[in-house]
Amino acid sequence: MVKNYFDLTGQVAVVTGCSTGLGVQMAKALANQGANIVALARRQNLIEQVAKEISETYGVKTLPVSCDITDTEKVKEAVKTVMDHFGRIDILVNNAGTGAVAPAEDITDEQFANEMNIDLFGTFKMAREVAKQAMIPAGYGRIINISSMYGLVGNKIAPSSPYHAAKGGVVNLTRALACEWGEKGITVNAICPGYFYTPLTEETLNSDFFKEYAKTMIPLSRYGEEGELDSAVIFLSSTASSYVNGVIMPVDGGYTSL
Repeated sequence: MVKNYFDLTGQVAVVTGCSTGLGVQMAKALANQGANIVALARRQNLIEQVAKEISETYGVKTLPVSCDITDTEKVKEAVKTVMDHFGRIDILVNNAGTGAVAPAEDITDEQFANEMNIDLFGTFKMAREVAKQAMIPAGYGRIINISSMYGLVGNKIAPSSPYHAAKGGVVNLTRALACEWGEKGITVNAICPGYFYTPLTEETLNSDFFKEYAKTMIPLSRYGEEGELDSAVIFLSSTASSYVNGVIMPVDGGYTSL
């Protein structure tokens, strides 16, 4: 019998930060495997465009949902909207994030708090509400938190201590939720991307000094390319990863192996 281990047909995937960049790429990867997509982000005009493009290209159902993941009530409303529309949430990709870059001695309290509110607390709020409303009642779920290789190591070229702290928190939050929810049929894993082009990173990655740095620090001597996160998110979203729980998966060209 031929088995498609990565078939997601009929499943519903919520992808946060799904207005630009890696969130859109991962949503398309899941749609390519048959998943219906909820594009969740703050900017309504962008998520409507993303939802329309994915529906037309992959023939799956889509739903754009505007939500600020730092607002607990809006998170509750957003998850309820999805449940009212689809009746289920099988996959949650916690991708929404930001990044404050400045020397630690110059970082303001507001910058640090904002980073934690979005990258760490926002990730928790989405996971908590999706688990409560959808996955725990169903006895099944796949949660993929998008951390960063900077959640595993420090760096000397782009000072960003709040980002490191928040993404490091996402790493251990992933382990904690995996332990707590595993017996409820929910796996919780994290992907730690390396350097990929996004609207937040494009200017930095295109600079000559950073390109030289990448050649020295990345064993593959290059940045990640579009599509190179697809297999990781598809695997962790599928039934093929049923015994994979609490795993922290770097996709960084070997950066964290140095």
